[in-house]
Amino acid sequence: MLIAVAHGSRDPRSAAAVRQLVAALPGARHAFLDLSEPLLADVLADVSPHDEAVVVPLLLGSAYHALVDIPEMVDAATTRAPWLSVRVTDVIGTDPRVADAALARLAEVGVRPGDDRLGVVLAGAGSSHAAANAAVADLADRWAREHGWAGVRPAFATCAPDVTDAIAELKDLGARRIAVASWFLAPGRLPDRIVNAARRVHPDVVVAAPLGAHPSVVAAVHGLHLSAHV
Repeated sequence: MLIAVAHGSRDPRSAAAVRQLVAALPGARHAFLDLSEPLLADVLADVSPHDEAVVVPLLLGSAYHALVDIPEMVDAATTRAPWLSVRVTDVIGTDPRVADAALARLAEVGVRPGDDRLGVVLAGAGSSHAAANAAVADLADRWAREHGWAGVRPAFATCAPDVTDAIAELKDLGARRIAVASWFLAPGRLPDRIVNAARRVHPDVVVAAPLGAHPSVVAAVHGLHLSAHV
């Protein structure tokens, strides 16, 4: 059984996007860590004694939720039911196909490689775990090298650098147009914060949609599920 687990949100758009993604994975179940239902613990409690659960974290960074929360929840479940077999994969953000989805979302709003007057902000939630933020910055650097834009800068909703700083840096590099690439799985309060801040400082900013159920994201989840059986 594939259990795709997302963070959870009070914003109903977030849970709806997760359900849409998981619906593209036949036989999969969705779960949340907090704020939305069903919770991961409840889904694990429903796993049959004859089934093997593979938990795929629908998280874009490997930080506290991936490193602590999910392992603790799985440990608690297997302590209550020692017969339960659970494997946990890496977060989906480490799969290159997820970065491909972010680029595809940019393409949907008219962003193409080679526009040297365009600056791109790669915007994510942000984390207290420095390595997770560094991974976003590394992806921004790679895009800057590969796609011929004026520049690419990371920005975060909950920590520095924020989107205002990123846009200022891109303008210093010569960008006259700004696009925001979404390093968010689903709509919600934090993506809205990024978009609103970007529009305050650059009203004609182009904003890509969250990753959602893009086929490359679906393929990444499926691939991680298969890898757990190798």
